[in-house]
Amino acid sequence: MEKRTYDGPILEIDRLSISFFTRLREIPAVMNFSASLQPGEALGIVGESGCGKSTVALGVMQDLGVNGRIVGGSIKFKGREMNTMTREELRDIRGSEIAMIYQEPMASLNPAMRIGKQLMEVPMIHEGVSKEEAYARALEVVTDVKLPDPKRMLNSFPHQLSGGQQQRIVIAMALMSKPSLLILDEPTTALDVTVEAAVVELVKDLGKKYGTSMLFISHNLGLVLETCDRICVMYSGEAVERGTIEGVFDNMQHPYTQALFRSIPLPGADKNEHPLVAIPGNFPLPHERPNGCNFGPRCDYFEEGLCNENKPIPMYPAEDDGSHETRCLRFKEIDWNAPLVAGAQTEKPAPGKVVLKMDNLKKYYEVAASALFGGGAKKVVKANETLSFEARESETLAIVGESGCGKSTFAKVLMGLETATDGEILLDNKSIGNIPIEDRDTDTVADVQMVFQNPFDTLNPSMTVGRQIMRALEIFKIGKNDNERRERMLDLLDLVKLPRAFADRMPRQLSGGQKQRVGIARAFAGDARIVVADEPVSALDVSVQAAVTDLLMEIQREHKTTLLFISHDLSIVRYLSDRVMVMYLGHVVEMGSTDQVFAPPYHPYTEALLSAVPIADTKIKKKHIVLEGDIPSAMNPPSGCPFQTRCNWKDKAGKSLCESEVPPVRMLADGHQVKCHLSDADLAEMEPVIEMAAE
Repeated sequence: MEKRTYDGPILEIDRLSISFFTRLREIPAVMNFSASLQPGEALGIVGESGCGKSTVALGVMQDLGVNGRIVGGSIKFKGREMNTMTREELRDIRGSEIAMIYQEPMASLNPAMRIGKQLMEVPMIHEGVSKEEAYARALEVVTDVKLPDPKRMLNSFPHQLSGGQQQRIVIAMALMSKPSLLILDEPTTALDVTVEAAVVELVKDLGKKYGTSMLFISHNLGLVLETCDRICVMYSGEAVERGTIEGVFDNMQHPYTQALFRSIPLPGADKNEHPLVAIPGNFPLPHERPNGCNFGPRCDYFEEGLCNENKPIPMYPAEDDGSHETRCLRFKEIDWNAPLVAGAQTEKPAPGKVVLKMDNLKKYYEVAASALFGGGAKKVVKANETLSFEARESETLAIVGESGCGKSTFAKVLMGLETATDGEILLDNKSIGNIPIEDRDTDTVADVQMVFQNPFDTLNPSMTVGRQIMRALEIFKIGKNDNERRERMLDLLDLVKLPRAFADRMPRQLSGGQKQRVGIARAFAGDARIVVADEPVSALDVSVQAAVTDLLMEIQREHKTTLLFISHDLSIVRYLSDRVMVMYLGHVVEMGSTDQVFAPPYHPYTEALLSAVPIADTKIKKKHIVLEGDIPSAMNPPSGCPFQTRCNWKDKAGKSLCESEVPPVRMLADGHQVKCHLSDADLAEMEPVIEMAAE
């Protein structure tokens, strides 16, 4: 099948409406949505979960399942109406002309089939090419997506690849037949920041090479800034603002877009002087949308009688040339440049006495060389290598690093879910590193609590919210009877700003952000003194992140809690933390105050991490550093410096030294330590990675 060349818009979506039909009612998921995409252009669709962005993508793919239906509008691909295509016509277009990359790479790969065979299927089925040609093409795209040893990759099964490698294979598969349109649905959420940076770079390069148009769906504004030409902001099933990246980022014309930007920590945000502003209220459910403007009930500029009049609000041109549009009735009256009314400014609590001390902590695991049959020699996995640090009362210590660096292992040892191999953990000068959780006394268990990454996995689905918090109180021996515990439980719901009526709700009736608040209430049930927050906001929407982060800060101020904040999101770390510890492959490679770690000199790994974080600000200039290769396995770590296989400074420091010796820990300034072979002169030459561009 020969592809038609086409010089008009690749994709035209006009007043598209999609509904899902349940036994009870029709639920409108997308209303009156329009967008167009020119050849070679990238359009970003941004919004929180539930706003309908993925439904738009599935509508374009004509893959809405049994209950979904397009109830209005049209979708044209290269001028042809897709809604009236036969199944055969759709099958010809899907995969060859339009390809989609999903959020979870393993969902797109067949676990029982070698990678090469899966890639070769695409051109063999769609274009009828020979096996030899399909193999040659598979080898070419695997090389294109910068995977090491392409021939070995083609011979591997999906489970033998890391997450980042799997995602690259899925991208390669999508590009096999050189599609005109590539739809990417949150393609990097499951990846580490440095891997994400490399994948984004790759998608941009390949888009240029193949002239592919891209529809990029994301909730990460920084990522859209780095990858797209134009942006469409969605809220509750509707497009609320559309325009070029610069137009929308520098001159936003819709209150929701403004509220989104106020809830993300951009450089310069300070948790005490400029706290993030969370969007008040909750996202409306599809069958409970308000009259008039969907964003009305949460909007700072809401006007009674105008914004809630029962008639649809059209998109208005915000620029004369039609390049920027907004669905707001009052956009001309609003002073968009008015300074933000400062939220309640708070005093930074002074760190108190040392509560937690780690001294040369090591955690090794013994693993059978052949995991399947348990035979062969044993291998040692060094998950944590000589960790030493102190954490004080009222202090936030961030622990940063990519997956596999040992952050969660360290948290498990601290919690008593694992015991240390060597070294000590002191809580109030009492050693707890070798006491498993079942042998710890109630006070110690209540003192050290954890808030987990995924709120969905930590609540019992068959127990009411109130009962779960009361269970924690029983375990901590708080309250003499159920009545006292119920009172305390209601106080805890107040503390995390949840309505008391939620005590009788089941977890399934709560949103992700609300579940995370229940997790926080439970962690603080026994007046925890140390709370380990393991990526507590990475599963939440941007606006909810701001609210949960704020809540943690407030409770910390009130209770003088020590917060150990584990994260790979450096924007939030910069905003939240007092001190930062950067980990790589079990080693602490850099530690210091937030200001020290975010300004040069850096450890080369910290430098790369900073460069990889997407920042939603057009005024930021960033040094561009892409790391080669994936994180090595802890079962088979490199010799010498753990970072030497990916380091861009290795030649400066001396290749043979980096490859043979673990660097010593050096103090650069008061409290700022780095594990690196670079000389003082080289470190002094380092330039800032993130700079504000001159006005």
